[in-house]
Amino acid sequence: MNTTVRATWVQPEDLVGHELRQAAEDGRDARDIERRWYEAGGSPAPDRAGASEHPASPGLRAVAEHLLDELALLESPLAEDEPTGLDAIRAACPQWPGPRADLTAVGHDRLHAAWLGRAVGCLLGKPVEKLPLEGIRALARATGNWPLSTWFTAKGMPPGLSATYPWNRRSAATSLAENIDGMPEDDDLNYPLLTVVLLQRYGRSFSTADVGRLWLEELPAGRTFTAERVAYRNLLDGFEPPDTALYRNPFREWIGALIRADVHGWTHPGDPAAAAEQAHRDAVLTHSGNGVYGAMFTAAALAEAAGGEADVHGCLATGLRVVPPRSRFAQAVRDGVAAARDESCFDTVVDRLHDGYGGYHWVHVLPNAALLAAALTHADGDFTGSVCRAVSGGWDTDSNGATAGSLAGLLAGRPEALPDGWTTPLKNRLATSVPGFDSVGFDTLADLTHRLTHQEALRP
Repeated sequence: MNTTVRATWVQPEDLVGHELRQAAEDGRDARDIERRWYEAGGSPAPDRAGASEHPASPGLRAVAEHLLDELALLESPLAEDEPTGLDAIRAACPQWPGPRADLTAVGHDRLHAAWLGRAVGCLLGKPVEKLPLEGIRALARATGNWPLSTWFTAKGMPPGLSATYPWNRRSAATSLAENIDGMPEDDDLNYPLLTVVLLQRYGRSFSTADVGRLWLEELPAGRTFTAERVAYRNLLDGFEPPDTALYRNPFREWIGALIRADVHGWTHPGDPAAAAEQAHRDAVLTHSGNGVYGAMFTAAALAEAAGGEADVHGCLATGLRVVPPRSRFAQAVRDGVAAARDESCFDTVVDRLHDGYGGYHWVHVLPNAALLAAALTHADGDFTGSVCRAVSGGWDTDSNGATAGSLAGLLAGRPEALPDGWTTPLKNRLATSVPGFDSVGFDTLADLTHRLTHQEALRP
């Protein structure tokens, strides 16, 4: 019988390993702290799980807490090129965009396609989340689905292969071709729902504190992960933003803020700067640096698409205009675009990105940003190509599929432009624990979002 809760993503003895990894990535010299951690009996952070199997002794936990505070005092040599404050970010971006002169309202159908696209991409990636790249390829090839072109299935799967590469335990029962029955709950859809509520409740002038307040009122703590769970813990401990994002949070440059950005982009058609600024206010509750840039980039690219831009490459270029060009995030996007342009075979693109970014945790924003940019570039706006490439490249499969589907859905412009094989299994039904939204239809979500566009919001 298991007698411990062992909450994930918050155990001090696990956070030390993640923070040491973050220090190595952002150029801080933490070798002495690392030595002391291992001499005290500490272990590396879990590779894929959210918590190590066994809790640390009280003495080792005290060491972990002390070392986390020491690590926080180390300054990164990349800080000047990777600021978090909005004014500093804008100052670092020489091509910061202005609103387009020919702003047009985003239509209901375009938003409907964006919601559907986000759900499709997320659902496609759910059964293979956490699997290594070789496992994703092997499972798809075994059922004649490579290059990936449709839902994953267990039908016809050799038993030995499924034992070697098991489907995601939480998702397999609701995300394979043979068992999809509507869109199951996922944080990649919960957060856009919360953003709708945020804008309904506080309007476009919401503060970061409003985001935190909303979470405490409407978001179950057990539905948060990585940086979001740490920030939630910090809110409960009395911290205020932006300290909620910084205190003992080694996940502050992971992908969580990026997956919260869609509605900020959708509701600012043709105004990527306003979308990015709004996404920034949301993101700094939980993230800093490159983690924040992921949200700003995504919101700006989606705002460009929502405003009528029909070229995916133009949308990605607009997203880069709100990211400091000397940051690692900007470089990751450029690397992804370049790889996609250089190689005709997407497997080769993915191999190239894994060679360059494979040292990062699979949820870190940088490898996922590179892959997302590559998938969208290589697919050239095609919906199926976009979501399948994003998922087939591994790392955070459901999150990458969701964002790729969101942008490709906007570009498609209407639900009917998305293949029936993707949208029919969703049954116009979304499961969620966000109050008031369980079993909501995507057409209803499009209507609610349409009312929040900046043109609609300005009307008396």
